[in-house]
Amino acid sequence: MIPLRAGTVTEVAVLGAHCDDIAIGMGATLLTLARARPGLRVRALVLSGAGTERAEEERRALDAFCPGAELDLTILDLPDGRAPAHWDRIKNALAAFRAGARPDLVFAPQRGDAHQDHRVLAELVPTEFRDHLVLGFEILKWEADTPAPTVFHPLTPELAAEKAQLLLKHYPSQAHRDWFDEQAFTGLTRMRGVQCHAAHAEAFVLDKAVIDFGGS
Repeated sequence: MIPLRAGTVTEVAVLGAHCDDIAIGMGATLLTLARARPGLRVRALVLSGAGTERAEEERRALDAFCPGAELDLTILDLPDGRAPAHWDRIKNALAAFRAGARPDLVFAPQRGDAHQDHRVLAELVPTEFRDHLVLGFEILKWEADTPAPTVFHPLTPELAAEKAQLLLKHYPSQAHRDWFDEQAFTGLTRMRGVQCHAAHAEAFVLDKAVIDFGGS
């Protein structure tokens, strides 16, 4: 494995279609960033869930996943499963979100996600964040859409377990789903760890990046 180091990160933008997408896709990475950089600014946008119990779950969960960070969370009220019909509103919300953010890194769903809400968001994010490094996270669910990731963030077994435990603690509304359990979450991170010679990992899809070798 050839490592690439992120350098100074003072602000990140994280985007999800539903409450819990961000935590499922990159919860351990958020924990790592927040702990390594006290005062990190986390700008988060979630498209659906406002005014429901899921919004309260999301606020408590992201507080836990971003310890010591300056968290700015916006949750919209788009109907679940109907994102393609609300393309204009999502585009406008992203433009407004982009205007108030100056992130060093952007995290969003990966473009190959089979869920229509995730996919619409993934396709629109680069139209607003044109000059940013955008990492697409994977969201474990019943669709067989697991990507072939290109970027891996190694995790310790303890961090992988902490992520799974926080998910179960803060999203009780999802406990009835047959895939929402600790074994599923740590199984995925263990598989990604195998693929990068680590105990566990979170994985991301990178569509495009510019590399600077220090030349003129």
